Amino acid sequence: MQIRTRALRLTAVGIAAAVGIAVAGCAQVDTASGPNALGGSNDINPQPRDAVKDGGNLRLAISAFPANWNALSTDGNELEIGEVVWPLMPRSYYVDAAGKLTINHDYFTDIQLTGTEPQQVTYTINPKAVWSDGSPITWEDIASQAHALSSADKRYLIAINNGFDRVEKVERGVDDRQAVITFKQHYTDWRGQFAGNSMLYPKSVTADPEAFNHALASAITLTAGPFVVQSTDRTQGRITLARNPKWWGDKPKLDTITYSVMDRSAYAAALQNDELDAARLTSIEDLATVRTSSDLVVRHAPGNLWRHITFNGAPGSILADPKLRVAIMQAIDRQGIANAIENGLVTDPKPLGNHIFVQGQDGYQDNSFPFDPDAAGRELDALGWKMQGDVRVKDGRKLEIRDVMYNDPTWVRVAQIIQDDLAKVGVKLTIDTKPGQGFFTDWMIPGDFDIAQFLFSGDAFPLGSIPQIYAYHPDDEQSNFGRIGSDDLNALIDQTLNELDPQKAIALANEVDKRVFEEGFSLTLTQDPGNFGVRSTVANYGAPGLATYDYTKVGFVS
Repeated sequence: MQIRTRALRLTAVGIAAAVGIAVAGCAQVDTASGPNALGGSNDINPQPRDAVKDGGNLRLAISAFPANWNALSTDGNELEIGEVVWPLMPRSYYVDAAGKLTINHDYFTDIQLTGTEPQQVTYTINPKAVWSDGSPITWEDIASQAHALSSADKRYLIAINNGFDRVEKVERGVDDRQAVITFKQHYTDWRGQFAGNSMLYPKSVTADPEAFNHALASAITLTAGPFVVQSTDRTQGRITLARNPKWWGDKPKLDTITYSVMDRSAYAAALQNDELDAARLTSIEDLATVRTSSDLVVRHAPGNLWRHITFNGAPGSILADPKLRVAIMQAIDRQGIANAIENGLVTDPKPLGNHIFVQGQDGYQDNSFPFDPDAAGRELDALGWKMQGDVRVKDGRKLEIRDVMYNDPTWVRVAQIIQDDLAKVGVKLTIDTKPGQGFFTDWMIPGDFDIAQFLFSGDAFPLGSIPQIYAYHPDDEQSNFGRIGSDDLNALIDQTLNELDPQKAIALANEVDKRVFEEGFSLTLTQDPGNFGVRSTVANYGAPGLATYDYTKVGFVS
């Protein structure tokens, strides 16, 4: 299961489509109970700290070993890598299920917008905060990361600039434990620069492009969370985190967290066999498996993952013409896809209609094109793609495209539906499955696809990572894998980020979304139902919705 994080200030996040789900025709199971709308609540078995046992090992799963422990880098910007790193690294805010922010006082005693003309933000670092070698976290770590992500030095292979391209300077405040960030342009999502799917890394990682790109490819060095890496074993596919002996905050309830690498399709069985304590469920069969075990429960809260199709519009590609991409989009029955893969997982399957906001989030509106295969056929004719037998041809070139995706039954099922839809308008689709390991490094980043399917993950900061995906600068692609964009779209994105009034920024973001659809950039499909299988004794962990976890409170109850 490949999930790309948009340190998506769209929520960001960073980033919501439905994770793989059941195919049509499967046995029916009652839909999961729990919150029905994102942003209302979550389902994590909340327990006060005193009610949680001391000790224990939380067993979780990931589908591949981290390609790079630097989640800010192009090949480390995956949700699963983030999930492993979150207990290890500083983030500036806690986020609750409603998206409300609270300063994470383990790392910062205060964060304030201290000026608007020019915009200034002042971070005051907790004087107790240290890296795992005992060295203090200082303003220099913030300044170094700001430079690395600024896009000023193209040697840094960054996944997202997090608004640091709009920063003029970072200065020492009253002492080494305070950083003052001065912006040269307004930045609406300034709160998300070290939050959500973005974390603060030490200057030893960010001060040098070589270190940023490669130093954490095999292991992570300095950390600063309630947990540290105790051991890694690539052969066995296992990562173990243990309590950080230098941690200055509340003592974690857990002794260890263990991540085991296994295929996503094996998660439910591993839960049933008492090999895991929690895992995302992606099919009706998964739900049924969990519900047959008395010591497991299904926890449910609509999530901020979303499934989509990315188009490759790079010069010279078969889909370089935006009108061709839009015609193909109109030929795909997204409601049919939602019905096929979400029936039984949610009460009312429906496609997602926005690239920026997910359903249930402030700002969401459906900006998508309707399913209209007749209009698609007429447009293809007008573009010179004429039917010859079963396939359209133009200038001797057949309209045949390759759909690259992770090798998973649900991805394949979606591809088969798309394949059938496109065949009806004379477009031949070849399904090309790939292993999870290296999916982005080997296929997406080089642009080796015509269309591709994967998940985006967002967080509670919806605007700042719009340029990560949808702005196009040939020398700074970030996560614009399809090399699609325009000067007009770039200007609209810039206007959105420059707007400090939240409601005006939301309105502008929806204008960006409409333009993204018009460009034929990508096609949104479905939003994650947010179903997790969790051992009934697990506390403060499960289906988080928009919320972040407090890993010091996660543990077990009787």
